Amino acid sequence: MRNGSVQHRPFFKVLVANRGEIALRVMRSARRLGLGVVAVYSDADRDALHVRQADQAVRIGEALPAQSYLNIPAIIAAAKASGADAVHPGYGFLAENEAFAQACKDAGLVFIGPSPQAIEAMGNKAGAKEIMKKAGVPIVPGYQGVDQSDEVMLAEANKIGFPVMIKAVAGGGGRGMRLVTNAVSFPDALRSARSEAKAAFGDPTVILERAIQNPRHIEIQVFGDAHGNAIHLGERDCSVQRRHQKLIEEAPSPAVTPELRAKMGEVAVAAVKALRYEGAGTLEFLLDESGAFYFMEMNTRLQVEHPVTEAITGLDLVELQLRVARGELLPVKQQDIRFFGHAIEVRLCSEDAAHDFMPQSGRIARWQVPEGVRVEHALQSGTEIPPFYDSMIAKVISHGARREEARSRLICGLEQLTAFGVTTNQAFLMSCLRHPGFAGAEATTAFIGAHCHELLAPRKNGAFDTALAGLLFYVTNPHAPPWRAGRSLAATFPLPAKIELDGHMHELEITRERDGGYMVVLDSQSHKFEIDQLDPDAIRFRHNGLMDAAKFLRDGDRLYLQHRGVPFAVTDLTLAPPKAAATNGGDGKVRAAMNGRVVAVLVKPGDRVTTGQPVMTLEAMKMEHVHKAGIDGVVAAIDVAEGEQVTTGKIVVEIEAR
Repeated sequence: MRNGSVQHRPFFKVLVANRGEIALRVMRSARRLGLGVVAVYSDADRDALHVRQADQAVRIGEALPAQSYLNIPAIIAAAKASGADAVHPGYGFLAENEAFAQACKDAGLVFIGPSPQAIEAMGNKAGAKEIMKKAGVPIVPGYQGVDQSDEVMLAEANKIGFPVMIKAVAGGGGRGMRLVTNAVSFPDALRSARSEAKAAFGDPTVILERAIQNPRHIEIQVFGDAHGNAIHLGERDCSVQRRHQKLIEEAPSPAVTPELRAKMGEVAVAAVKALRYEGAGTLEFLLDESGAFYFMEMNTRLQVEHPVTEAITGLDLVELQLRVARGELLPVKQQDIRFFGHAIEVRLCSEDAAHDFMPQSGRIARWQVPEGVRVEHALQSGTEIPPFYDSMIAKVISHGARREEARSRLICGLEQLTAFGVTTNQAFLMSCLRHPGFAGAEATTAFIGAHCHELLAPRKNGAFDTALAGLLFYVTNPHAPPWRAGRSLAATFPLPAKIELDGHMHELEITRERDGGYMVVLDSQSHKFEIDQLDPDAIRFRHNGLMDAAKFLRDGDRLYLQHRGVPFAVTDLTLAPPKAAATNGGDGKVRAAMNGRVVAVLVKPGDRVTTGQPVMTLEAMKMEHVHKAGIDGVVAAIDVAEGEQVTTGKIVVEIEAR
């Protein structure tokens, strides 16, 4: 303990400078401590749940993050206007922005987080590595130099040896990060990483690191207070990642022994004390197959995955943040911390896993959460998912006495969760959890890359799902005869239907039989159904002697269906006119693959391009996506400008074959 001169910093109303589920999460703990809560919102979030559940809410700007949630003067003004005397940054980019922490301090607001000096010291990856290196913490070999010229960066990459990792110096969350396997692809990867880093953090500076092959991504949760006390709350294993972003996290790590936990925890606590760090933080390490670990970075904020630590410790990490920010002593000592059972978290994202995890935006037509697991979200039926923010829309967390119990509960919870209207990674998450590699606690950061084909394999019961979709279109048609259980006296004739599922068109014939059942013929195969119960949102039926159930939502010619936990969308094309085949740019027209903002036009009219050459970069949900030429030819027209917001399918570049 330093001394008794530490000042208490009482506050009574907290402004949460973030959105969505984390805003609601912070509000929950703040209210339990008797504090008022204030939300901020952009134009895109005017009707969002976090806005309506706050005591007060203040508009801070237009939809783009730079104009709203990253607008420091607007957030400070919002705190003043609402009478808030403290600011919690959530876990967005402002949580690791020393200028924001300083602005709060200068405005007389309590910043619920570490000091600006600690954020600055750890927020710069290059500087953080030097600090840790001096403290004797193992560091991944790399380059953190001031000279950022293309020539020097390539030379340093060659010195380190490929594969190398490019990382934004001010970054996090996978933004501005690229894995490069050879010198030929290095220049393009460097340009892309810089561009993404500049857009996300306002700083294009990057560092280089040797890529450790097949490591575990292990992080240690730490806390410090203003009295010089520091503790660690064990580790989390965050190895299952896509695009260098975490997807599944668990605590404790299956790969960390009690001895290794004590060693890593000791290193982490020593770093906290050396920094005179206050609040929540996380030290991230790579753990190789031999048990050696290397410091990567320190996140000076609450982590997305903090609920798994809460589950195994019984502590409320947001409450600890609030208490430390008020100048209180940490309420627990290292020797008092106990770990109970195992917890696993998955990030439910609005993205299409089958198409390179492409971000998705749109309206959640139906949202239902399961029982028996913790779900952190800010959604309800009708919520609009905008294209401007992170693709994570919810977190599902399970806890059990043992890892297998937690895994089974999480799979069951995901099977029961309903998110109709926007494509999510729900089925992909279940595939990951069920995979023998994850079940056997063998997953490293290479897990998704190594098993992607298995994890994205088509459904084994695709024909059955198609037949079930055809049946539901038939029985929910407003012009169809009313459904009744039991025999039917009326003879029916086969009704032809045409539906689209997973991009494939299927022709079916559906017949209501005299015994009350339904026969669906698909690809010369017959599927016999008996309906036991038909509700507006669910069906209970029998098929080949097996009673089963499914959830659904009929929206005109669109049907959302979830069978055995796997959701999919089906379109009725029976009365639709023939549509042109998708070209994927084969007609010379490059189309936007998602709603997003044009951040780079890579060609100009008259340029000669080849198939696969990058021509345009869009940013959606904080990630860059390169669009490429579909044919060889000459650029005839550029139909958009840098900075322009475009919708899915819009033609952005036109190429003439020559």
